Amino acid sequence: MATTTPAPESIVLTRKRIRLIFSALLAGMFLASLDQMIVATAMPTIVADLGGVSHMGWTVTAYLMATTIVMPIYGKFGDLFGRRRLFLFAITVFTAASIGAAMSAEFWTFVALRGLQGVGGGGLMILAQAVLADVVPARERGRYMTAIGAVFATTSIAGPLLGGVFADHLSWRWCFWINVPIGLAALVIALRYLTIPGRRPSTRPDYAGAVLMSSATVLLMLITDWGGDEHAWDSTMIVSMIGALVVVVGLFIAVQDRAQEPMLPLWLFRNRAFVTTSAVGFLVILVTFAALAFIPTYLQMATGTSASVSGLLLIPMAFALMAAVMGSFLVISRTGRYRVFPPLGVLILTAGLLCLTQLDARTPIWVVSLMLSVLGAGLGMIIQIIVLVAQNAVPATQLGTVTSANNYFRELGGTIGVGILGSFFTARLATGLTEVVQSHLSQVLATGLRPSDVGPSTIENLPEDLRAAVVTAYADALVPGFWYLIPVAALAFLAALYLPHITLSDTAGMVTRGEAASTGATRSYDSPAVVAEVARACPAECPRE
Repeated sequence: MATTTPAPESIVLTRKRIRLIFSALLAGMFLASLDQMIVATAMPTIVADLGGVSHMGWTVTAYLMATTIVMPIYGKFGDLFGRRRLFLFAITVFTAASIGAAMSAEFWTFVALRGLQGVGGGGLMILAQAVLADVVPARERGRYMTAIGAVFATTSIAGPLLGGVFADHLSWRWCFWINVPIGLAALVIALRYLTIPGRRPSTRPDYAGAVLMSSATVLLMLITDWGGDEHAWDSTMIVSMIGALVVVVGLFIAVQDRAQEPMLPLWLFRNRAFVTTSAVGFLVILVTFAALAFIPTYLQMATGTSASVSGLLLIPMAFALMAAVMGSFLVISRTGRYRVFPPLGVLILTAGLLCLTQLDARTPIWVVSLMLSVLGAGLGMIIQIIVLVAQNAVPATQLGTVTSANNYFRELGGTIGVGILGSFFTARLATGLTEVVQSHLSQVLATGLRPSDVGPSTIENLPEDLRAAVVTAYADALVPGFWYLIPVAALAFLAALYLPHITLSDTAGMVTRGEAASTGATRSYDSPAVVAEVARACPAECPRE
């Protein structure tokens, strides 16, 4: 096979070099993924210790909000300036924020540092996916996606387990101290092995678009988080924020239409593959994050399990997710066909949601684990595949932009889902706990129990009838919310059916851009077969190479 001739100062993508680059990517993704999972089982203990039970959702929302805001910035700036320095910056910020979170003594300070962690974590996830597309052809990416799936599965097991052990036996602060040595190791690996070229942009970055997009994201997330909880939907605050959101989005669209290098190119919305994968990702992650964000809380409060046991209960889900990722990508690598998996995954995911609607305080623990494994199997057939499809449907010069935009809508869905279900959960919980106080007033006064301090450790020593009332309040607050997620899953299924088929490219992004040489490229992003199929997914106005 022919060897692509490298451009000046380009590198040769040998198998060894790709493996070394991939090791740096895995280290960064492991760091970010572990943190997302480790906090879940420790969250009830953290908010009880810092006095933030009534604002529990913000421990998740702050991280997701920051991640969502920075994703498009990392993606576009990576396309313009190169990804190596941004990746190193993201690791450094994430590790420093972890130190701050571990030392937090006040709830809102902790929330702010979780947001700063999101600034780093968002970069690690986006840049890793974009660099992988830079160095590995779409057709061969399945093997690497399987390794990434294994990382997520490992952290899905180790994260909740460690979070529970730390919360039960050491201190929840170790959930963040553990990031420090891992972060430093990831930084050293990236410094040594992430050998990819930088570049100087010939056009001015879209700073105005970045500010407007970030502002719109914050407004949307606050509206979904505060609406119906902190403020009534028809309150002056919410109505004013909705009006401001409309204005900011209008300004953003106008800026994107004129910018030379827009943050979110409008032509992407004429690309069927991008629109479909973004819609599926938005809806699926909305459902999944909303369902999973408070499951550890449910397991600890409604069933009486400890933080460590609730972490162990997530292991079957992690194995199911990993098996689904590996199985689907094995088929894709051999056949090049991917369209069947997202719709099938959504159906399985919906089945898992229907199972969760039947949870109550008497549900056996093994049944809960089985329900979660169904959810994980469905998710494993969707998330990595839609990223692959989106990357394969655009020019190689736009890999970072399309990767970040696709992930942006996914994270936006996750944040909105957690915000909405979090508002629903905390509002119902506040009402339920108030009723518990009123109906058990003498026992509440005798024990000194305050609703803001309710946590796994505080209910263990309560009188049995008072404890049962608190547990029932938690279960009644959370489980009905799962029913509201079923229609969203149905929309995700309809969107997944519209996914187009585009032949997977045999050439890495850096090779197509002339930044690297490859030892066996046979079909590029600009080959006739790929161009013809991209043309069917994207009108003539979409840029191509």
